[in-house]
Amino acid sequence: MKDTEKKPLQKVCLICAKGTIEDVYATLVMANGAVMEGIETKVFFTFFGLDGITKKFMNHLHTGVVGNPAMRMPGGLPFPTLLGTIPGVESGVSAMMRSQMGKLDIPSVSEFLEMITAGGGEIFACKLAVDMFKLKKEDLSDEVKDIITIGQFYELADGDRTQIIFT
Repeated sequence: MKDTEKKPLQKVCLICAKGTIEDVYATLVMANGAVMEGIETKVFFTFFGLDGITKKFMNHLHTGVVGNPAMRMPGGLPFPTLLGTIPGVESGVSAMMRSQMGKLDIPSVSEFLEMITAGGGEIFACKLAVDMFKLKKEDLSDEVKDIITIGQFYELADGDRTQIIFT
């Protein structure tokens, strides 16, 4: 094989550091897509991304409405940041987003995690963040394989055909 020939991706390692619907789902969609393509997949949840694997929060994530320049109102008008500061607006927008996702048959977070692990993907929690937020293994989804350091996660990513994606 020539050095200029494209080598197929064999492994993808995703890092999820934010806990909004849009960030957690971006990670889960990419991880599930990789699993479906037969690519070895490992996902590492850290800092606020832990909400995506914490039993208490994972199926009740919110949309970031304050300071989100991509947020639009029906009709395409920009969503005024000031509206996001009104009590209940973020919850309402998040409920609308979850409703739209439900209409498209997009799986819940817990279902996505099950799909990823059933396909051979692995889910990990960041030890530093778990300790910082005083969580325990039992607080996390049953799909979480282990609580590891970022160094241990990087060890899992060894190889020249691995792509690391930070969401």
